[in-house]
Amino acid sequence: MTLTDPLTDVRTTPRRKVLISGASIAGPALAFWLNRYGYAVTVVEKARTLRSGGYPIDVRGTALEVVRRMGILPQLQDAHVDLRRLTFLDGDGGKVASVNPHTVVGSVAGRDLEVRRGDLTDALHTAVRDDVEFLFNDSIATLDQSDHGVDVTFRGGGRRTFDMVFGADGLHSRTREFLFGPEEQFHRYLGYCFAVFTMRNTFGLSHETMMWNTPGRAAAVYAVGDDDEVHAFLNFAHPEPPFDAVRSREAQRDLVAATFADAGWEVPGMIAAMRESDDLFIDVVSQIRMPRWSSGRVALVGDAAYAPSFLTGQGTSLALVGAYMLAGSLADRDTAAGFAAYERDTREFVTLNQGQIGVGDATLFPTTARALEQRNDMLRNLSTMPSREGRPAHSALTLPEFMSMR
Repeated sequence: MTLTDPLTDVRTTPRRKVLISGASIAGPALAFWLNRYGYAVTVVEKARTLRSGGYPIDVRGTALEVVRRMGILPQLQDAHVDLRRLTFLDGDGGKVASVNPHTVVGSVAGRDLEVRRGDLTDALHTAVRDDVEFLFNDSIATLDQSDHGVDVTFRGGGRRTFDMVFGADGLHSRTREFLFGPEEQFHRYLGYCFAVFTMRNTFGLSHETMMWNTPGRAAAVYAVGDDDEVHAFLNFAHPEPPFDAVRSREAQRDLVAATFADAGWEVPGMIAAMRESDDLFIDVVSQIRMPRWSSGRVALVGDAAYAPSFLTGQGTSLALVGAYMLAGSLADRDTAAGFAAYERDTREFVTLNQGQIGVGDATLFPTTARALEQRNDMLRNLSTMPSREGRPAHSALTLPEFMSMR
């Protein structure tokens, strides 16, 4: 069907309407590219506002080219966190080693970026806010697909029909559950739980991280600059995913506190700060692995489809690259062909990056005394530390140039 513009008498094709669930990273990135290819985009986000702050995240390899093509690379370079030292401590708080963080975490100095999560979400939102509709404090209640589109009911009471719907709603995606069923069938638990929050910088830290370890437990404080706050991080091994605990905020705090009850160093103060924190986030360390990422007119992107876990350092980068590939695959194809191309051309990159870590194989978080001592020996002699600098998985995909529709 075509419409006539009464001012110009030019026949135009109506823009296809799409809905994206999730306004963190994958969602706004997908919105940017879909808008570029001529779609009318709505983003729904259950939070009341854009989430600011948050712990630092990495943008590496192929994802750097995505943000360059979006025009936000200079802004992210200005926001780059210049972490200069990573100090490891033993159970008594004694120094094991101080190392260059790039050597340990696999980043490339002068090329890869580390930014506060909020700085990236702000940059993405700013890039699309004038061209895309955002619905905050709302979420999808029901999805009903048919030949003519996807009928969506929102929890706020609204009803709309879209040509396509995209789930960019994270590890515990409701969109994925609507389409494919319970999370557990796609959830690959990696054996750890973690808590992150901010607390006062009583450590005198600047541009550095200190990490305390005992077998199966780690506590770190991360100063991204000269601020009076640090990011606190608690990580611990747990044999089974404690899904019941992570659904209750008070149970979350109790679980972490009990796990670190006899810990030394500054951990008791960290636990006290966690109890009072208003930005605490606790979750399991897991991956999402799915045989397919779409069904009918609905597709998944980012953590909702292929969360790699923070142990790979590639969650943000996979979200950015996946959003670019999904939108571009739809630029000059119909829905079915576009979704098929997205999976065909992106899956190998996802698989390579998810494969960078295995169950219980977290170098920074050994679970046994022997493994911890072996890691400490490597830290003391970095010539034997496995280097991941420039590892192929980060840059395994060369971004194609998709046809521009606008």
